Amino acid sequence: MNKERRLGRGLEALLGRPLTSPLESAETSRREPNDDLREGLIQLHVYEIENNPFQPRRDFDEAAIAELSESLKQHGMIQPLVVRRHGERYQLIAGERRLRAAVKAGWQHVPAQVREADDRQMSEVAIVENLQRKDLNPLEKALSFQQYLERYSCTQDELAGRLKIDRSTIANLIRLLELPEVIQQSIRSGNLSQGHARALLPLGDEREQLAFCKRIHAEALSVRATEELVQEAIHHADREPLSVIGAEPPRAKSSRRGRDQSAALEQELRTALGTKVDLKQKTGGRGQIVIHFSTPEEFDRLRQQLCGRAPRSQVG
Repeated sequence: MNKERRLGRGLEALLGRPLTSPLESAETSRREPNDDLREGLIQLHVYEIENNPFQPRRDFDEAAIAELSESLKQHGMIQPLVVRRHGERYQLIAGERRLRAAVKAGWQHVPAQVREADDRQMSEVAIVENLQRKDLNPLEKALSFQQYLERYSCTQDELAGRLKIDRSTIANLIRLLELPEVIQQSIRSGNLSQGHARALLPLGDEREQLAFCKRIHAEALSVRATEELVQEAIHHADREPLSVIGAEPPRAKSSRRGRDQSAALEQELRTALGTKVDLKQKTGGRGQIVIHFSTPEEFDRLRQQLCGRAPRSQVG
């Protein structure tokens, strides 16, 4: 099953109407502008169409656009553009790469379907269309999620339900925005993978994250190796034994076992929350869980993750 068909079903679910089949679209795209069109498709002049204002993609690969342009010349446009009316013009809902490629190919007109869609549906379609593209920068995906959550004051669970995707996909991408700008730039340039970047999140400390980023490049570390080294660094920083108040000193073996269990629980919490977590045990089974954050944005993310609602204010 190809990408275009998957996207078609996504648009159908979000916009509520079936799309014309790809075969009908292909036949229509090869006709002259003045020919009669199949029902549901119109021919629009390329300069009648405005870009989608909610498009998360900022960088377009010109080589890929040129390749798609050559494909359009040979095979026509297999999937029509999807647009909505915007005053006397039209606004793109889906298909910006195809539109750019058509302009590059010298086309004056392109096949399009006109759909009714509000701004929120436009945002959702733009996210879905770009999620299905492997070449979209993960930070661009993350920003599209974050902007949507802020614009419509909804939770990650609500957005996941509307897009029919797993909530962890949203959470894992948004967490990348907490990394230092130098590391984010490395992700944008393709020098650091999303897997490597996620492995750095439990460190919590910006200096440590930057140091590990340099080490990943210098030693060509795999994602698995990076995860293991990060865990070692965290365990090394937490070598101090946890104190138990008001109890008799335990035997050495029991103490080691308790520390190992506490360290394992701390690591589990750090992985789940994506930040440094300290577990402090006291007598009678009591204790504290200390969750660290370094920026107001990280606090809001943790608050939303723990409380299950969109943040309304920031710390400090």
